[in-house]
Amino acid sequence: MKSNRNRMPYYILIIGLLALILLLPAMIVLPFDDKAKLIAQPTQSDTVIPDEPIVLNSEVDVSVYKTEAKAIETLPLEDYVVGVVASEMSTDFEMEALKAQALTARTYIIKMLLSQTDLNLPEGADVTDTVLHQVFQSDAHLKKAWGKDYEYKINKIRKAVKETEGKILTFEGKPIEALFFSTSNGHTQNSEDYYPSSFPYLRSVESPWDKDSPKYYYQQKFSVEEVESKLKVKLTGDGEVGKVLKRTSGNYVDEIDINGKKMTGREIRVNLNLKSSDFTILKKDDQVIVQTRGYGHGVGMSQYGANGMAQEGEDYKQIVKHYYNGVEITDTKAYTAKLTAQK
Repeated sequence: MKSNRNRMPYYILIIGLLALILLLPAMIVLPFDDKAKLIAQPTQSDTVIPDEPIVLNSEVDVSVYKTEAKAIETLPLEDYVVGVVASEMSTDFEMEALKAQALTARTYIIKMLLSQTDLNLPEGADVTDTVLHQVFQSDAHLKKAWGKDYEYKINKIRKAVKETEGKILTFEGKPIEALFFSTSNGHTQNSEDYYPSSFPYLRSVESPWDKDSPKYYYQQKFSVEEVESKLKVKLTGDGEVGKVLKRTSGNYVDEIDINGKKMTGREIRVNLNLKSSDFTILKKDDQVIVQTRGYGHGVGMSQYGANGMAQEGEDYKQIVKHYYNGVEITDTKAYTAKLTAQK
């Protein structure tokens, strides 16, 4: 007869198997429960917050004369600013650069609405949609132009406008001439170096970031006959054309002598439709080659400079105060109140 002691291992084995059978479902389910908890409660870095609709508030409207359609479109001021920023600056630019552009666009239109001095506008229009004022594209036009990228791009622009909403640039309590351009030659210009008027906030400043702009260098070719006709000069001999007599504070051509005729750098730029008034003119046989540095008039805020500053971590306030000396960022309420009172 076998002893009970010999039977004990069998009882232990049976009890162990029963416990395993009972626990096995829980062992299988627990890891998936933990995973479900992780999915339901994601970490901060994994959280995707859906974009909320960006609502822009405007107290006044802007009537834009659309030159191609020969019609006037009236829309809220902040929506107008969206259409300008979307047209005047690349959506690939940094957010802080886009905010700086939004400030300039809003400042320009507020000043324009307050002055009401442009008598060449069609009746009922405040501005045109061209470079004569500020380039503007309607939302419908942007949808067509951007296609599948529309939602991403318009949301980025609207965010920039929203985060500067109701703010403009002022100097001594008045909206400034918020001039801007694409790319400098490394410096901006004093306003009187290019335009007739001198403004204390439009002073020449360094803009080294522009050298990384794809528009920093440019070369144009002309026939000798074309240059002679447009500049009303006679070109003789090969080599560099003209002698630069004076440069501006930003190192753009101020005055040049071409075969006895003195002209300003701006005159050369306008007559030859050059990208910049910082240029070098070379003649070789029957061809004239003009090399320029920078793109635009060079007064005010450089757009590529603004983007370069933003890439280095500067915010839009620092950007505008670099390019516009001594300005303040001011609430528009006092100015929009004047506009609504006029209506």
